[in-house]
Amino acid sequence: MTQPAQPAEEQPAGEKPDGAHPLGLLPGRVGGLTAAEVAERVSRGQVNDVPVRSSRSTREIVRANVFTRFNAIIGVMFAIILVVGPLQDGLFGLVIVANTAIGIVQELRAKKTLDSLALIGEARPQVRRDGAAQQVAVGEIVLDDTVLLGIGDKVIVDGEVTEADGLEIDESLLTGEPDPVLKHPGDHVMSGSFVVAGAGAFTATKVGREAYAAQLAEEASRFTLVKSELRSGIDSILRFITWLLVPTAIGLIISQLAVEGRDWREAVRRMIAGIVPMVPEGLVLLTSVAFAIGVVRLGRKQCLVQELPAIEGLARVDTVCLDKTGTLTEGGMDVVDLRIVGGGEPDDPDDGTLKETVRQALGVMAGADARPNPSMQAVIDAYGDGSEERRDGWRVIEAMPFSSARKWSGVQLLEPRGDEASWLLGAPDVLLPSGHPALAEVDELGAQGLRVLLLGRTPVPLDAPDPAAGLRPLALVVLQQRLREDAAETLRYFEGQRVEAKVISGDAAVSVGAVAAHLGLPGAGHPVDARTLPAEPKAFADTAEHTTVFGRVTPQQKRQLVGALQSRGRTVAMTGDGVNDVLALKDADIGVAMGSGSDATKAVAQIVLLNNSFAVMPSVVAEGRRVIGNIERVAGLFLVKTVYSVLLALLVIFTHSPYPFLPRHSTVLSTLTIGVPAFFLALAPNNERARTGFVRRVLRLAVPGGLIAGTATFTAYALARANHATELKSDTSVATLTLFLVAIWVLAIVARPYNWWRLLLIGTMCGAFALVLTVPWLSDFFELSLAGTRDPWIGVAIALIAGVVLEVVWRIMRRRTDD
Repeated sequence: MTQPAQPAEEQPAGEKPDGAHPLGLLPGRVGGLTAAEVAERVSRGQVNDVPVRSSRSTREIVRANVFTRFNAIIGVMFAIILVVGPLQDGLFGLVIVANTAIGIVQELRAKKTLDSLALIGEARPQVRRDGAAQQVAVGEIVLDDTVLLGIGDKVIVDGEVTEADGLEIDESLLTGEPDPVLKHPGDHVMSGSFVVAGAGAFTATKVGREAYAAQLAEEASRFTLVKSELRSGIDSILRFITWLLVPTAIGLIISQLAVEGRDWREAVRRMIAGIVPMVPEGLVLLTSVAFAIGVVRLGRKQCLVQELPAIEGLARVDTVCLDKTGTLTEGGMDVVDLRIVGGGEPDDPDDGTLKETVRQALGVMAGADARPNPSMQAVIDAYGDGSEERRDGWRVIEAMPFSSARKWSGVQLLEPRGDEASWLLGAPDVLLPSGHPALAEVDELGAQGLRVLLLGRTPVPLDAPDPAAGLRPLALVVLQQRLREDAAETLRYFEGQRVEAKVISGDAAVSVGAVAAHLGLPGAGHPVDARTLPAEPKAFADTAEHTTVFGRVTPQQKRQLVGALQSRGRTVAMTGDGVNDVLALKDADIGVAMGSGSDATKAVAQIVLLNNSFAVMPSVVAEGRRVIGNIERVAGLFLVKTVYSVLLALLVIFTHSPYPFLPRHSTVLSTLTIGVPAFFLALAPNNERARTGFVRRVLRLAVPGGLIAGTATFTAYALARANHATELKSDTSVATLTLFLVAIWVLAIVARPYNWWRLLLIGTMCGAFALVLTVPWLSDFFELSLAGTRDPWIGVAIALIAGVVLEVVWRIMRRRTDD
């Protein structure tokens, strides 16, 4: 069937008015369910009621961020201070609010973005009911509905084709196969695919959770948090501290009540002052802040991070599994070569002249196609739309669009020399007779993963029974799938960072291998067809570990490959955009989805590349390394405080002494020696490679530092108490001064190597503490007052000795840690 070459005004995809469907108005094609039949199915629950869920619910987000072990510990302490007062001793409680708010706000922001993406992509399918076409919501489709399909329409539910007029379905999001599939009446269609050519209708056979895409989404719908060594390490420390709190609290409150007949309110305050510093509350907050700032930075690059620790996770990844379609390639083709395969006309014997004629004819053919498929669009991109050639004397008489049934497209042209001929472009094995010499070259190119089309010329008109009869082959048009401009550079980055990339695709293994080889991926020359993978788990894992490219991979096999790699100790990231990637994305340590991908993939992925740019991945890795390196650096500060707080509590209990600090003293010490400096240090550039063993490395440095700080502080405090001329307030002030100086020394060690802003930071903290001691209203608020000169100078001397010991021990432990 031919079509006029004159351009027609097209209706934009997705904007068809009610009843204006390609099949909806054809005579004899009426029917569908009646209103009564629809109501009956709705009453039986046979409706497409799959909930659209792009992320965790608001309630789940709030609950997960509020009910944490950290919030429980600090919250109980804060509630006690609210009872016994004064309020300035409860300043530490603000950390709960800040930490919780950061986590909630970030996840709600990600949820809002994903929900808006889901709404933008929501389809309004057409169904035939009571003999007329009408648009309905996705959730209103019922079993046995007749769903109409036109170009650009999504297949919402599974069904069986009842009508087809050149209907071609793209199932790449389900199978990874880039070529559209021609559908005939009786064929099955699956939800998650979409129409690229023709029109048709199908009867819904599976709706709701029974549909294919819904089943994959349902299996992946259980929300799982990304694994985080930082978070699990901090949780382990908090868990250990939780066990210490109860006996320490009992011992502290008994000792404080027994010492000098102190009243119970003061005893509780001092008990809280001993317990709160044991909890590295600022470390939890700072980790959240550092991740959140990383999320904002990546957001500016159109990278949506749904979970804060996902940045860390990608920085620890040592294996990246890439889906070819949508990740390494774009949704188009490129012409890479034009090869002349036959001689020209007697008047045109020169190959160069013939090649120019072929280019002109291709441009005219492409321009005559009202709805070019990806291959024809590649011809348009390479040779234009024929507008210039038509001015040079080429004229289109008739045009026949590409059909998967024919495997070719054609135009009948009036050529500049006045001749009239048909030009056909299509599959060489269809247009050429068996054994033709050009087919050997076609097979060779196909083995490289390239797509080859044959251009030929014949005097037979297009409306003849066999237009390909007498075809004279002129040229081979060689195409390849369009590669993302940033793919090769990104793969080189991962290779330089010793991160192994593996390509896992549903497309043919040869084609996938060719794409990977073109991008310079090591090992791409030996692709494996997943249909040949061994069933035995160990052999399967061996193949997964030592193979770089896999083709013809099913969704379940993608999941198995990820699991096999994880079983070998790999930290795996998976990228993808289709429904067929959902299960693997969910099981991977880090799931990365494309913004143009299916809603299901974006729902289960921890990171969504909104601009579909794979080039953002190095930025995510770099951001993760900055966070990990800096958090590990400053974690030592917080855990030094934990260690010296535990030591001070034990010394107080065993010596029956008043606890040297009130909660407000702990607050000012933590703020100036840990909280504020750590915030700036955590945001500094850092590109150190992520390593495992976070807790072990931090403790090897924090434990000796904390023991030295606690011993120095209690020694200065005990000597001050031995001077009976001073009051407890002055003794506390001496202990505070000593601990501040030792803690600043620890900060000076952690802040190395120095630059101008780090030295300024340390100097500013020292100046702020000097103001607290000297400004009357500040010293009154924090109850600090240094009496005399003897005790303060003794405290300074002890702090200097402790600093020298710190330097020696720190160097020894650092050397052991590096080894």
